[in-house]
Parts: sequence; structure tokens; C-alpha cells
Amino acid sequence: MRKRPRGARPGTPREALLPLLVAPLTARPGLVAGLILWSLVEAVPALLSGHLVARAVDHGFAAGNPVGGLGWLAVLGAGVFVGAWGTRQAYPLLADAVEPFRDDLVRQVTESSLHRAVSGRSVDASGIARLTLQVEMVREAYAGVLMVVRGFLLTVGGALFGMVFLAPAALLLVVPPFLAGLGLFLLLLRRMASAQRDVIVADERVAEAAATAHAAARDIVACGAEDGVRAELMAHVDAQEAAAHRLAALLPVRVLCLAVAGWLPLLLLLAAAPGLRAGGLTTGAVLGAATYVTAGLQPAVRSLVQGLGGSGLRLAVALRRIRETSPAPEAPEALPGAAGRGAGTQDGPVPGAAGRSAGTPDGPVPGAPCPGPGTAAARAVELSGVSFRYGARAEPVVQGLDLVLEEGDHLAVVGPSGIGKSTLSALIGGVLAPDAGRVRVGGAAPAGLSPAGLAAARVLVPQEAYVFSGALMENLRYLRPDASPREVIAAVDAVGAGPLVGRLGGIGADLDPAALSAGERQQIALARAFLSPAPLVLLDEATCHLDPEAEARAEEAFTHRPGTLVVIAHRISSALRARRVLVMDGGRVVSGTHREVLERSPLYRDLVGHWSEDEPPAHDDGTEAGEAVRATPPRSRS
Repeated sequence: MRKRPRGARPGTPREALLPLLVAPLTARPGLVAGLILWSLVEAVPALLSGHLVARAVDHGFAAGNPVGGLGWLAVLGAGVFVGAWGTRQAYPLLADAVEPFRDDLVRQVTESSLHRAVSGRSVDASGIARLTLQVEMVREAYAGVLMVVRGFLLTVGGALFGMVFLAPAALLLVVPPFLAGLGLFLLLLRRMASAQRDVIVADERVAEAAATAHAAARDIVACGAEDGVRAELMAHVDAQEAAAHRLAALLPVRVLCLAVAGWLPLLLLLAAAPGLRAGGLTTGAVLGAATYVTAGLQPAVRSLVQGLGGSGLRLAVALRRIRETSPAPEAPEALPGAAGRGAGTQDGPVPGAAGRSAGTPDGPVPGAPCPGPGTAAARAVELSGVSFRYGARAEPVVQGLDLVLEEGDHLAVVGPSGIGKSTLSALIGGVLAPDAGRVRVGGAAPAGLSPAGLAAARVLVPQEAYVFSGALMENLRYLRPDASPREVIAAVDAVGAGPLVGRLGGIGADLDPAALSAGERQQIALARAFLSPAPLVLLDEATCHLDPEAEARAEEAFTHRPGTLVVIAHRISSALRARRVLVMDGGRVVSGTHREVLERSPLYRDLVGHWSEDEPPAHDDGTEAGEAVRATPPRSRS
């Protein structure tokens, strides 16, 4: 039994691609009507070229009337301009058909990849290749195929139709080799399509293997498995190269198809010219028939062979691959925990965080602290109905989000990569301004603070830490210039950067950022942030280059530092150490303690499933601290 490709939907026939390709046209009959109209105008030169050449010869140059011959050729030149005008009018209509087709593909691939991630079946790393490379390939190829097929039908139809009235006997010399070359090309397409599919699948394997290796880079180095992983990656690259060579070996065969379908009819016509003249055709009619072949059939066949052999293959193979690996996601009700999911909704508001759909009236959130005298001033962070999107036509990254953090709170933000965690951090930190709603840090809008006021209100440590050349002491005291050496050393030791500072020569040493690793730069930035007087600390994956033990020590130091802490979690252990957890899951926001979120969020349960957790001790307020966490290999999921 033939094995179906991974992720393929059963019963997806090859013929199902044709309705998919035609759908953007049939869905807009007005567009099709306009396209046909301007295409007929575009076909004027192909239809009249042979007749006008015949008249220019028979009634002009051969009849001793060169002015008349030039006049007929001038009419032919005017026809070319008419055809070009028709082409100019048809192109925008083609774009109107292509762009909706591309948007539908992007939506299908994105929904499928998100569905895989949320349902926990697998991490679809190759979805990136489909979303970027393959969708754009399909978009460009679809536009190319529409233009090539439309031009081929118009040009060949016009040439053959004109030949029927000009020199019908010539059709017996032109049509058989034309059809033979065309049939040979169609037979070749199947093998080329198979080779093209191998190239695309090899691209996906390279992308998937590279993404897996990148995600596990720290473990690969720790286990000394660099050589094995490198060999595996090179095997995928070699397979990709071999697939490309197999495809390239088939491309020259297209020249044979072009020779049979385009050049053989002309040779036969020229060889039979004396016989055609003896049969009653004029010299102009024979030259007109040759014009139909050279100016009509040959360019049309060349465009078809090059277009379908290039764009057509990429279109068919990439589109089939997208459909194989991007099954239609189930209804939202079928997804774990998806009941009642909507943009910006939250699964039960709890103290410390709340989310609502855009447009929900403002008011007290059940379970949240009730406003009262002095309450607003005690809030370290307050977001009310905040929405943000990158671009006017982009989907919202954050929509209708309410969030309240009291002084001294510790929140971990968890979610898939690209879901909007760093965007939320930037909104709280005043790096981005919300499109709707309001953000308050210590009761003030970050956007209205001066740079000095913003630095005094919060400290933001991003994933790629900034360290400048100069003295190490200047780097560490950058946010608190009046800090004493004793305070600086205490901050360094607190975040676990003491051994690094010792290797560098102490806090008075000079610093060369280029000589530091990403993890070493992060340790310096963490010590700088710990020393800052700002009451709010935002760690945006600021420990991603540290090992789990160093990360735990640094976050534990910030937990005991006075003030409020928000951690954009790189590892789920950061969430287990936090008092509150906020899970960003697309349009859904779930918040609460570790146990509460574990019960209500399927995504969070899946993330926690990658870790082995001892029973965490409790904070004074009853929530878990989650200090006792040890990393283990991911458990297999069915």
C-alpha cells in the first residue's frame, strides 16, 4: 500500500487542484468578463498579422506598389499598439485575481500551523517554509501561469483561426507537429512535477532540521553532539542539492518540445512552399502562413514551455504540498479548551490580570481588586482595554486586554513564540504606544514620560542585552550613577555574575563587548537592572542565553528585590517561580496562579508537560513559588 505523505488529507485527488485554481476567477464573473474582453483586444495582432503580411506582399510589393505594401505593414504596426493597450488593461484584472488567492493560502497555512501548536500534535517548524517561501512561490507562479495560459490560448487561437481563412492547406503541415510537441511536453511535465516536489520537500526538511537544531543548541553543546547534528544537517542539505540537480537535468528536454512544436512546422511549411504555390496559394499567402507560425505559434509555444515548465511546476507542486501539510483545522469546539474562545477573551478573570473583548464596557472585573481610595496609586501596572497591531491592515497582536499588577507582584507571561509577549512588554515599558486603551505604570502613562522619567519608572532588559565599550563599572552603574562599589558588588553577586566579573578583572576592568558571549552580556545587563532604582523590572527573555541554573538564580534575585517583576518567560520554569501567570494563546488570555492556569489552559498544560516538577512550596499568600524545578527531556505526545 502506498504511504500517504505526512500530514496529507485522505482523498485529496490531483484533480482537486484545478477547481482551486479556477475558483478565484469563477467567484468574480465581472472580473472574468472584463478579462475576456481585453484579451480579445490583445489578440488582434495574432489574428490579423498573416492576412496583413499577405496583402502587403500580394497587393503591394509584388504588385509594384511599395507604398501600398508599407501601408498594410503600418496597419499591422497599429494593431500591435492596440494589442499592447489590451494587455495593459488586462494586467490589473489579473492582479485582482491573484492577491485574494494568495491571502487565502496565507490564512490556510497560518491556521494549520497554529492548530498544530495549540492541539499539541507537533511543532510545525516547516510551516515557516510554507508560509514564507512556498506561499510567495505559489502567488508568483499563479500570476505567471494565468498570463502564460491566457496568452497561449489567444495567440494560438488567433493564428490558427487566421490561417483557416488565409491558407487552409498549410494547416496540415502546421497542426500535427504542433500537437506532437505539445503532447511530448505534457508527458514531460509529470516527471518534472515529481522532481520539483522533491526540491520543495527537501527545502522543508532543511528548515525543520535547522529550526530543531537552533532550539536545542544549548543542549547539543552540553552533550557534545555538535558533530552528529552537523552531519545530519549536511545530509539534509545534500539531499536538497541532489533534488535540485535531478530537476535541472530534466529542464533541457523542454528544448526538444519547443523544436517539435514551434520550429518543425516552419521547416515543413518552407519545404512545401513550392507545392503550395503550385496548388494555387499566392506568395503572400505562403509568407502570411509563415508569419502566423513565426509571430504566433513559436512565441506562444516558447512561453508555454518556459511558463508551465517553471512557474506551472512550482505552482502545482507547492500548492499540493501546502494542501498535504495544511489540513483544514477542526471547528473551534473540537480544540482542547477552545469553547467560547474569541478575540481578546479570557478564561475567567482572577486577581492580577483580566482580559475582555474589544468593546466591552469598562467596569469592575469579578475577582479583581475593587477600586477605592488610594488603590490606583498602589498599582504598579494597569492596562485597560489595550489593543495593538503592527500596521493598519494587520491582525491585532493584543486586543482589549485588561491587566492589573499590584506593587511587589511577580508575573510571568507565557505563550508560543510570536504570540505577542514581547509586544506586551514593550507596551508596558513605553517602547510602543497602544492603538486603543490606556497603559499606566505607577499611575502615569509611559508615553507621556521623559526619557529620564521613564528610566526612573521601569527598567526593561531585552533578549539581546546592550553592553557598551568602556569601564565595567560604568556599564553596571549606567542606571544608577551614584551607586557605591559595595552596592555594585552586591548586585553582581545577587544575579550570579560574580564569577564573570572576576574573570574580567573586577568591577574596575575595561570592557570589550565583542569579546563577551550573549550570556555574559545578559549577566551584566541583569546586574545593571538589579542595581536600578526603578520599581518595575521587565525581563523580556533576558535570561534566554543562560543555563537553567543561572537563570533560576537571577530570577530568584529579582524576586527578592523590592518592587514589581514581569518576566517574559523563555522556559516554563520561570512561570513556576512566579506568583501569577499570564498565558497568551492567540485571541485567548488565561491568568491566575500556576495551579489555576494549569486547570484552565490546554496550552499551559502542554508547556508544563515538557518539565518534571516537584511539589512547589507556597508563598505567604498561598500561591506556589515553584523553586524546586528540574528540566527533563520532553515527554512524547500522541
